[in-house]
Amino acid sequence: MNQIIMAVFAAGAVLGGIDYICRNRLGYGEKFEEGFLLLGQTALSMAGIICLTPILSRLLGALLSPALRLVGIDPSISAALFPIDMGGYPLAMQLADDPAWGRYSGIVLSAVFGCTLLFTLPVGMRVIREEDSVCFLLGMIVGMAAMPVGFLVGGLLSGISLPALLFQLLPLFFCALLLILGLWKLPEWMLRLFRLFVSLLRVLITFGLICGAVCHMLGLQTGWLTPLAQAMETVSSICIVMLGSLPVSLLLQRILHKPLHALGRRIGLDDIAVTALLIGTVSVIPALTMLRDTDRRGKVAVCSYLVSAASLMGAHIAFTAGAAPEMTGALIAAKLTGALAALIAALFTPLKRAD
Repeated sequence: MNQIIMAVFAAGAVLGGIDYICRNRLGYGEKFEEGFLLLGQTALSMAGIICLTPILSRLLGALLSPALRLVGIDPSISAALFPIDMGGYPLAMQLADDPAWGRYSGIVLSAVFGCTLLFTLPVGMRVIREEDSVCFLLGMIVGMAAMPVGFLVGGLLSGISLPALLFQLLPLFFCALLLILGLWKLPEWMLRLFRLFVSLLRVLITFGLICGAVCHMLGLQTGWLTPLAQAMETVSSICIVMLGSLPVSLLLQRILHKPLHALGRRIGLDDIAVTALLIGTVSVIPALTMLRDTDRRGKVAVCSYLVSAASLMGAHIAFTAGAAPEMTGALIAAKLTGALAALIAALFTPLKRAD
C-alpha cells in the first residue's frame, strides 16, 4: 500500500515540477514550490523535538514508570507521548512489563496521542494562518476528546480484554473527560490553555534545536541528543514527499469536485474540506495548508479528524507493517473509528465556540 501511495506522489512531483518549469500554467507548479518552501517551517517545529527524544525518553522511564507501576498500569503507556515513528514504539517496548501492552502503546496510542502532541499541534501552528488558529485548536480539542473511542476499538482488536483496557487507559480517559467538560463549560479557557501549551512546546522545541545546532557546529557527540543532521534528514524526507502530495491534493480536488461537493452537502462541509479529510489520512501538512480555503465548520471538522486519522495510509501504516505487522488491523481500526467519532462531534460543535 505504501509503495502505491509513494508512486502516486512521485507522479505528482513530476506533474508539479513540469508545471513549475512552464511557469505554473495549471497551478500544480505553485503547489510543488509550496512543498519545498514548507521545509523551513517544518524543521522549526520538528527538528528540535527529534533532537530531544533520547533525553525525554530517559526522563519518562525514570520518573513516570515507577509511578505507573505503583498503581498497576503498564509503564509503556507513557511512550504514547511520542509519535509512532519518532521513538514511540521502541520506547514502549523498552518500558513495557507486558509485550502486548508495549505493542499496543507503541503502535495505537503513539500513532494518535503522540502524533498529535509532538507533530500535528506544533507543525499545525507553524503552517496555518494566525486567523485560523482558534478553529485549529478547537478542532484539536474535539479530536482529542474523541480519541478513547479509537483506543478501545484498537485495544479489543489487539486481543486485550475490555476490563483491562478500561483500567489501563484511565489516565487517558481522565484527560479526555477534562477536555470534554472544559469545552462544554469553559471553551474560552480551554483555548487559552491550549495556546499556552503550544507556546511552552515551542520553547522546548527551540531549546532542542539550539542544543542540536551547538553540538553539530562544535562536533560534539552525546547519547542524550539525536544529531541535528539526523533530525533534518527526517524533516527533509517529509518535505520531499510534499513535493508530490501537494500537487496530488490539487489534482484530486479538481477531478473529484462533483462527488466531493455532493458528499460535503450531505454532511455540511464544502468540497475542499472533504478533500482535506482524504488527503490528511495520507499526509497531515497538505491537509493543513488547505484550511485557508474552507469555512470555519470545515476547519474545525478537518482538524478534529486529523487527530486520529493523520498519516494513517502513509507513514503510520508503513511503519507498523515493518515493525509490528500483526498490529496493522488494530492500527487502522483505531485511527479510523477515532477519526469518525471526532468528525461527528465536530459537526455538532456550535460554531460560536470558534469565534
